[in-house]
Amino acid sequence: MMNRYPALIDGEKGDYGVTFPDLPGIVAMGSTIEEAMAHAEAALRDCAIEAKKDGPVPRPPSTMEAVRVPSGHTLVSIPMIPISGRSVRANLSLDEGIAEFIDGEARRRKMTRTAYVEWMARRIAKMGG
Repeated sequence: MMNRYPALIDGEKGDYGVTFPDLPGIVAMGSTIEEAMAHAEAALRDCAIEAKKDGPVPRPPSTMEAVRVPSGHTLVSIPMIPISGRSVRANLSLDEGIAEFIDGEARRRKMTRTAYVEWMARRIAKMGG
């Protein structure tokens, strides 16, 4: 199961920070909001990896409604995407046009189809959809 942790973004153009009210000490930064959120997802992933090795398990996330948002901050949710290191085979049936788009974007970014789909899924998860 994937948990989404409430996070607070603050800062100004070129210098953003992300903190997690439920996970003191886990922070991320970036020069854009998108970059800061990507770094926040990576920080959560690292937190999960460390907890798996050394414990303790991170506490479950609070509800978004329970978080106090200080003035000047923006509340978002960041997914803690578990990484097992094991690959699984997933057979998908896609519309031909969508498959062509995925293949074209993967080539343009010098990625495999699998790497592109994984990257795209992470980006969508970070948007809070």
